[in-house]
Amino acid sequence: MKCPVCKKPMITLELNFIEIDYCTSCKGIWLDSGELELLLNGNNKSHEFIASFNPVENCKEPKKKCPICSKKMEKVSTQTTESVALDRCIKNHGIWFDSGELEKVLSLSQLNGNNIVINCLKEVFVNKNK
Repeated sequence: MKCPVCKKPMITLELNFIEIDYCTSCKGIWLDSGELELLLNGNNKSHEFIASFNPVENCKEPKKKCPICSKKMEKVSTQTTESVALDRCIKNHGIWFDSGELEKVLSLSQLNGNNIVINCLKEVFVNKNK
């Protein structure tokens, strides 16, 4: 699969028994449909949180193309105290997270009680050269 941002091949990683596609160049993450729910423990509250994502009006970021169907994705935003604009496939193939956005969304959701996934993300993706 090619990255929707830099068009380079992505690698597949397993995170908490869920396969994610990761771009080593731009540090973006692609989650196939249903994988975000699994990262958020797949309960009713996680479904409600994801269902609260609403289309962003007048977003200045350029639309990215879905790495599966090549259609332009819609910009959606989390509805919490801090908003994060994400790219969601209009055909429901998945969601694209620019560098750092997945960690931010998981933190904002407050559904991953003991932060296992967040800690795993930090361990895998934080730049150790800082």
